[in-house]
Amino acid sequence: MQSEYRVLVINPGSDSTQVGVFDDERCIFEKEIIHQPEHLRNYNWIMKQSEYRKQAILDVMDYEGINLSKLTAVCGKGGLLCPIKGGTYKVNAAMLYDLRTATYGEHISNLGGVIAYEIASGLNIDAYIVDPVVVDELVEVARFSGIPEISRRSIFHALNHKAAGRKAAAHLQTVYEDLNLIIVHMGKGITIGAHQKGKVIDVNNGLDGDGPFTTERSGSLPIGDLIRLCFSKKYTKEEMLKKIVGNGGVMAYLGTSSLYEVESMMKSGDTNAKNVYDAMAYQISKEIGSMGAVLSGDVDAIVFTGFLSYESKLIEIITKRVNWIADIFIYPGENELIALNEGALRVLRNEENYLYYSANEEWNDDQRV
Repeated sequence: MQSEYRVLVINPGSDSTQVGVFDDERCIFEKEIIHQPEHLRNYNWIMKQSEYRKQAILDVMDYEGINLSKLTAVCGKGGLLCPIKGGTYKVNAAMLYDLRTATYGEHISNLGGVIAYEIASGLNIDAYIVDPVVVDELVEVARFSGIPEISRRSIFHALNHKAAGRKAAAHLQTVYEDLNLIIVHMGKGITIGAHQKGKVIDVNNGLDGDGPFTTERSGSLPIGDLIRLCFSKKYTKEEMLKKIVGNGGVMAYLGTSSLYEVESMMKSGDTNAKNVYDAMAYQISKEIGSMGAVLSGDVDAIVFTGFLSYESKLIEIITKRVNWIADIFIYPGENELIALNEGALRVLRNEENYLYYSANEEWNDDQRV
């Protein structure tokens, strides 16, 4: 049977671009395009890579014999935008401006919406993004930090969180919007969110904020000690930021961010490695418990996702501490191409309306790009 919708999906990474072509839910083509470092070094900021990466995608499509004229839509991974609610957004002028100028920060994911639009506009079809990392559905009390100058921010793996929530809902034979879930994304960053009836009402800032330490990020820290370390003159600002993201967590303690290597150390009798491993599991469990309090104990399921969810030993340690809260569901990996396609399909099938991005009142959807 001929498919109703064909969607090209684009997920930029630091040194590669994942692309997929879907006929409805069926993936008919998937490839990770590797970009050589010497090519990327030619661009002094991320957005200048857009034409190079777009052409690489078009070349692969041509080589594989995929007819772009049959596409219904193009969907890219969302980037750093102003805080927005979850859903599927049609790429418009305001969004393109904020992505291209890095108004809210420079990140490789900013290329997703831009490249999607540039390919789609040449085909006279729509481009979309789905659940970018800046999805913000926090309840007001979750924003308070204790210092008026600092508000807690919602920065998390929104795309994978919500996709995993929908998978759990399907297994429970209901819809995501009818459930209360604690969703745990475990990767280089770990974000744990309280999902209440389709909205993420509280979540730790997994980039440079709070929560458990990870394989390479520090997570929450004793604030006074951190301030004293910053002013000790031992480290520059850049070095301190690297301690928080990149050289923090397991990397700081053991010199590796590979849990496979850590488990090898543990098998050889390294008690320090075991303590670090157990401490990360302990902190993840604490964060899950705190989200149970956010939901007042009314939790339908705890959902694990992200590539560290393949680590059965880690999952076992955590679930022993938290399985009294609710049943456990595990969906390892990220499957971001599938999640992006599903978001586009919900709009194309009129199951949801696409959302309108407007960060600046001067912009309107009728303006030409």
